[in-house]
Amino acid sequence: MPWMRRIVHWTKTEVIRSASTVCRSARLNPCNQQRRAFRRETKRPEAKRDNFTRDTDPPSSDVNNGVPHKVTNPSTGPSQPPKVPRPKLFKPLMFTIGFTGCSFGAAAILQYESLKSRVQMAKEAESEDPLQGSQNMAYWHNWWNQLTDFQKQLILLMSTVDDFWGNLTEGQKTVTGIIAINAIVLCCWRIPSMQRSMIKYFTSNPASKIQCLPMVLSSFSHYSIIHMVANMYVLWTFSSSIVSLLGREQFLAVYLSAGVISTMVSYMCKTATGRIYPSLGASGAVMTVLAAVCTKVPEAKLGIILLPMVTFTAGNALKALIAVDTMGLVLGWRLLDHAAHLGGALFGIWYVAYGHKLIWRKREPLVKLWHNIRSGGAGGGRPGGGPGIGGAGGAGPL
Repeated sequence: MPWMRRIVHWTKTEVIRSASTVCRSARLNPCNQQRRAFRRETKRPEAKRDNFTRDTDPPSSDVNNGVPHKVTNPSTGPSQPPKVPRPKLFKPLMFTIGFTGCSFGAAAILQYESLKSRVQMAKEAESEDPLQGSQNMAYWHNWWNQLTDFQKQLILLMSTVDDFWGNLTEGQKTVTGIIAINAIVLCCWRIPSMQRSMIKYFTSNPASKIQCLPMVLSSFSHYSIIHMVANMYVLWTFSSSIVSLLGREQFLAVYLSAGVISTMVSYMCKTATGRIYPSLGASGAVMTVLAAVCTKVPEAKLGIILLPMVTFTAGNALKALIAVDTMGLVLGWRLLDHAAHLGGALFGIWYVAYGHKLIWRKREPLVKLWHNIRSGGAGGGRPGGGPGIGGAGGAGPL
């Protein structure tokens, strides 16, 4: 029928118009605009993924300024990183020899000055008039009565601290200054503005531009409180023995030299193995003190603070520590600087066996030269007419 054909034709026309209207409205609809934008954004992760794969290519380091950067050749692709040259250790080696010699020379002069001051104080005590001492006592009694209560309490507190200091052994008094320096450096690590300087000067690294000065400063540097407490506790425990064995001045020379020598051994092992990383801590110097005492008195009984019932000899303790550090060095453990530990232990053993005779007992020419300089070239090598410096106290029973 004609009217049926017209209805079908009209229906098809309306469907086509409605479809075109929907398409036009979709272009103007903001919701569809966001979806299309989101669909377009889905192509960006591919670009990011491409950039990520390029950024993960091996970087090459700039030798001039030491800043890593990515070098890419469009034709050949990413370039391979250049081989980093091994650090040169001639300068640190010369610094180690010079610093060790200066340390022992300064210790010999310091012992001379200390002995001279003791002799002078003894002479003044002998020539002091007893009547003058009683007059001084009356003066101080009147001065005490004029003080306020707060001032008296403050002086009593200072007197208590002075009594505590007087009860310490000479070795404990000596290492108190070392512990104080380590505590100050530990506090400096907690200051954010000093982080770069601390890493630059207070960590030893053979690949660093500054190699020599950190060899000394890193021996007084700890970043972890537990690390510092452990090292300083061992140093405090063996301080009386090592100072009675060597004397205060000789101990200071050995301790400072041990820090530099142990760091030099660490430099050599890191350069030989290619495992270059920064290190810090007084463990190398402390190991020298421990090894020296254990070598000189191998039958001494030692214990663990948390396990007082467990005891062992000093010789066995030293052997166990050397075995552990040797194993750590061979297996490449990086929790501790085992090379520095071994270097400090070997230096302590060597010094007790041979170093004292080769270095400290041959210091008399230097002391005579210093005495001649102080006395204007006259008087020989005996200060104040007393005993010769070569047999002076402080050398210990070695």
